[in-house]
Amino acid sequence: MPDMKAGISEKIEKYKDDVKELSRYLDYLKSRRGTMAGDFTDPGDGKRTTILVPTYDSGLLSFIKSAEKTAFIDRNYVYVLKRYNLRTAEDELKQIERTQIMEIEVLGAILSKYVLKGRTQAKMWTEGVKNGVMYAAVLKMKELIEFWSY
Repeated sequence: MPDMKAGISEKIEKYKDDVKELSRYLDYLKSRRGTMAGDFTDPGDGKRTTILVPTYDSGLLSFIKSAEKTAFIDRNYVYVLKRYNLRTAEDELKQIERTQIMEIEVLGAILSKYVLKGRTQAKMWTEGVKNGVMYAAVLKMKELIEFWSY
Protein backbone atom coordinates (compact mmCIF):
# COMPACT_ATOMS: atom_id res chain seq x y z
CA MET A 1 0.00 0.00 0.00
CA PRO A 2 2.82 2.51 0.67
CA ASP A 3 4.02 2.03 -2.93
CA MET A 4 0.54 2.88 -4.23
CA LYS A 5 0.40 6.05 -2.12
CA ALA A 6 3.85 7.06 -3.34
CA GLY A 7 2.79 6.44 -6.94
CA ILE A 8 -0.34 8.54 -6.53
CA SER A 9 1.67 11.33 -4.89
CA GLU A 10 4.10 11.30 -7.81
CA LYS A 11 1.25 11.56 -10.33
CA ILE A 12 -0.31 14.46 -8.42
CA GLU A 13 3.02 16.25 -8.09
CA LYS A 14 3.87 15.76 -11.77
CA TYR A 15 0.54 16.88 -13.20
CA LYS A 16 -1.23 19.21 -10.75
CA ASP A 17 0.16 22.47 -12.18
CA ASP A 18 -0.61 21.38 -15.75
CA VAL A 19 -4.14 20.37 -14.77
CA LYS A 20 -4.64 23.72 -13.06
CA GLU A 21 -3.55 25.50 -16.25
CA LEU A 22 -5.76 23.39 -18.54
CA SER A 23 -8.73 23.70 -16.17
CA ARG A 24 -8.86 27.43 -16.94
CA TYR A 25 -10.29 26.44 -20.33
CA LEU A 26 -13.08 24.15 -19.07
CA ASP A 27 -15.78 26.82 -19.41
CA TYR A 28 -14.64 27.61 -22.93
CA LEU A 29 -14.48 23.93 -23.98
CA LYS A 30 -17.88 23.23 -22.42
CA SER A 31 -19.52 26.19 -24.13
CA ARG A 32 -18.12 25.20 -27.53
CA ARG A 33 -19.07 21.48 -27.42
CA GLY A 34 -21.20 20.58 -30.41
CA THR A 35 -20.09 23.65 -32.36
CA MET A 36 -17.18 24.45 -34.63
CA ALA A 37 -14.42 26.40 -32.88
CA GLY A 38 -13.11 27.64 -36.18
CA ASP A 39 -13.87 28.03 -39.85
CA PHE A 40 -12.23 27.93 -43.24
CA THR A 41 -11.49 31.14 -45.11
CA ASP A 42 -11.15 31.43 -48.87
CA PRO A 43 -8.28 33.88 -49.49
CA GLY A 44 -9.31 34.03 -53.16
CA ASP A 45 -12.45 36.05 -52.37
CA GLY A 46 -14.78 33.17 -53.16
CA LYS A 47 -13.23 32.35 -56.55
CA ARG A 48 -12.09 28.92 -55.26
CA THR A 49 -8.72 29.38 -56.96
CA THR A 50 -6.77 28.74 -53.77
CA ILE A 51 -6.96 26.30 -50.89
CA LEU A 52 -9.17 27.11 -47.93
CA VAL A 53 -7.25 28.41 -44.92
CA PRO A 54 -8.37 27.31 -41.45
CA THR A 55 -9.13 30.05 -38.95
CA TYR A 56 -9.65 29.36 -35.25
CA ASP A 57 -11.11 31.44 -32.45
CA SER A 58 -8.67 32.84 -29.92
CA GLY A 59 -9.92 30.62 -27.09
CA LEU A 60 -9.06 27.47 -29.00
CA LEU A 61 -5.62 28.74 -29.99
CA SER A 62 -4.90 29.74 -26.40
CA PHE A 63 -5.95 26.31 -25.14
CA ILE A 64 -3.78 24.51 -27.71
CA LYS A 65 -0.79 26.69 -26.86
CA SER A 66 -1.22 25.92 -23.14
CA ALA A 67 -1.76 22.20 -23.75
CA GLU A 68 1.42 21.97 -25.83
CA LYS A 69 3.46 23.13 -22.83
CA THR A 70 2.16 20.44 -20.47
CA ALA A 71 3.66 17.11 -19.45
CA PHE A 72 0.55 15.44 -20.88
CA ILE A 73 1.62 15.86 -24.50
CA ASP A 74 3.03 12.55 -25.67
CA ARG A 75 4.41 12.15 -29.17
CA ASN A 76 3.91 8.38 -28.84
CA TYR A 77 0.18 8.73 -28.20
CA VAL A 78 -0.59 6.32 -31.07
CA TYR A 79 0.78 3.38 -29.09
CA VAL A 80 -1.41 4.19 -26.09
CA LEU A 81 -4.50 4.54 -28.29
CA LYS A 82 -3.74 1.16 -29.89
CA ARG A 83 -3.14 -0.51 -26.52
CA TYR A 84 -6.56 0.64 -25.30
CA ASN A 85 -8.17 0.04 -28.72
CA LEU A 86 -9.38 3.66 -29.03
CA ARG A 87 -10.53 4.20 -32.60
CA THR A 88 -13.47 6.60 -32.35
CA ALA A 89 -14.46 9.59 -30.26
CA GLU A 90 -17.01 7.35 -28.50
CA ASP A 91 -14.22 4.92 -27.55
CA GLU A 92 -12.18 7.84 -26.25
CA LEU A 93 -15.07 9.22 -24.19
CA LYS A 94 -15.73 5.80 -22.63
CA GLN A 95 -12.04 5.41 -21.77
CA ILE A 96 -11.89 8.90 -20.28
CA GLU A 97 -14.80 8.04 -18.00
CA ARG A 98 -13.16 4.86 -16.64
CA THR A 99 -9.59 6.22 -16.32
CA GLN A 100 -8.13 6.26 -12.81
CA ILE A 101 -5.29 8.30 -11.32
CA MET A 102 -2.58 5.69 -11.98
CA GLU A 103 -3.32 5.75 -15.71
CA ILE A 104 -3.76 9.50 -16.07
CA GLU A 105 -1.27 9.38 -18.96
CA VAL A 106 -4.04 7.84 -21.08
CA LEU A 107 -5.89 11.15 -20.83
CA GLY A 108 -2.73 12.88 -22.01
CA ALA A 109 -2.46 10.51 -24.97
CA ILE A 110 -6.04 11.23 -26.00
CA LEU A 111 -5.44 14.98 -25.69
CA SER A 112 -2.15 14.60 -27.58
CA LYS A 113 -3.96 13.03 -30.51
CA TYR A 114 -6.01 16.17 -31.06
CA VAL A 115 -3.31 18.71 -30.18
CA LEU A 116 -0.49 17.16 -32.23
CA LYS A 117 -2.55 15.96 -35.19
CA GLY A 118 -4.14 19.41 -35.35
CA ARG A 119 -0.81 20.82 -36.45
CA THR A 120 -1.10 18.96 -39.74
CA GLN A 121 -4.81 18.22 -40.06
CA ALA A 122 -6.82 21.41 -39.73
CA LYS A 123 -10.02 19.69 -38.62
CA MET A 124 -8.57 17.93 -35.55
CA TRP A 125 -8.61 20.89 -33.15
CA THR A 126 -12.18 21.83 -33.98
CA GLU A 127 -13.23 18.18 -33.98
CA GLY A 128 -11.81 17.69 -30.48
CA VAL A 129 -13.85 20.62 -29.24
CA LYS A 130 -17.01 19.70 -31.15
CA ASN A 131 -17.13 16.06 -30.05
CA GLY A 132 -16.38 17.03 -26.43
CA VAL A 133 -13.32 14.78 -26.08
CA MET A 134 -10.94 17.60 -25.09
CA TYR A 135 -13.45 18.91 -22.54
CA ALA A 136 -14.03 15.43 -21.07
CA ALA A 137 -10.29 14.70 -20.84
CA VAL A 138 -9.46 17.96 -19.04
CA LEU A 139 -12.48 17.60 -16.73
CA LYS A 140 -11.42 14.05 -15.78
CA MET A 141 -7.85 15.23 -15.17
CA LYS A 142 -9.18 17.90 -12.84
CA GLU A 143 -11.50 15.48 -11.01
CA LEU A 144 -8.72 12.94 -10.47
CA ILE A 145 -6.20 15.47 -9.17
CA GLU A 146 -8.75 17.14 -6.87
CA PHE A 147 -10.00 13.81 -5.52
CA TRP A 148 -6.56 12.42 -4.74
CA SER A 149 -5.11 15.70 -3.43
CA TYR A 150 -7.21 15.63 -0.25
